[in-house]
Amino acid sequence: MTQLPFPIAEEPDAYTDEKGRLLFAGETDFVKGVVAMSGLPDPDRMEVCFAGRSNVGKSSLINALTGRKGLARASNTPGRTQEINFFTAGEAHYLVDLPGYGYANAPLAVVEKWQRLLKQYLSGRQTLRRAFVLIDARHGVKKVDNEILSLLDSAAVTFQVVLTKADKVKEAERAKILDQVRSALSKHPAAFPEIIITSSEKGWGIPTLRAIIATLE
Repeated sequence: MTQLPFPIAEEPDAYTDEKGRLLFAGETDFVKGVVAMSGLPDPDRMEVCFAGRSNVGKSSLINALTGRKGLARASNTPGRTQEINFFTAGEAHYLVDLPGYGYANAPLAVVEKWQRLLKQYLSGRQTLRRAFVLIDARHGVKKVDNEILSLLDSAAVTFQVVLTKADKVKEAERAKILDQVRSALSKHPAAFPEIIITSSEKGWGIPTLRAIIATLE
């Protein structure tokens, strides 16, 4: 049987499952929102970041990961949050919530400023181990997603795609979306060769994502 490119990440074994559970069973606190490189916290712990276009379910996923419903707050206005938000996870990790991209209503100057900050952060943060790029399972990879994937390629940051809202899509439709996502990822050298399928509402994929973060080195 031929192995599909970009297979779905397997559920963790008992050891890595427990490692992931323990990481997120500890304190998870908001540290600060950053609007300039000078405001970044000291790079004294491993970090992972979460990127995704507006309304992809990023806040819901971070809240599901941490078990804290109000930790990351979703805005009803796409593009309103222009900060890079840092959260602690346990004693040795940062979770970094990047502003949603792909919003049409933000002023051009605001978008350009955010893009500059994002590029600086991605290319200059030595403690960043992986970027998780959230893709809505109902829509697949859009043009605006490819822009961020290309930015991650140029910054040489390994990224892994997380499909969100998978419970909103029937299985046959999900297979088509997966084909489209795999085709898009094949053009990006920085893409990690596994896809994580999640539903924050149903809890799908949350233990897998926790275990992946907990076992990064």
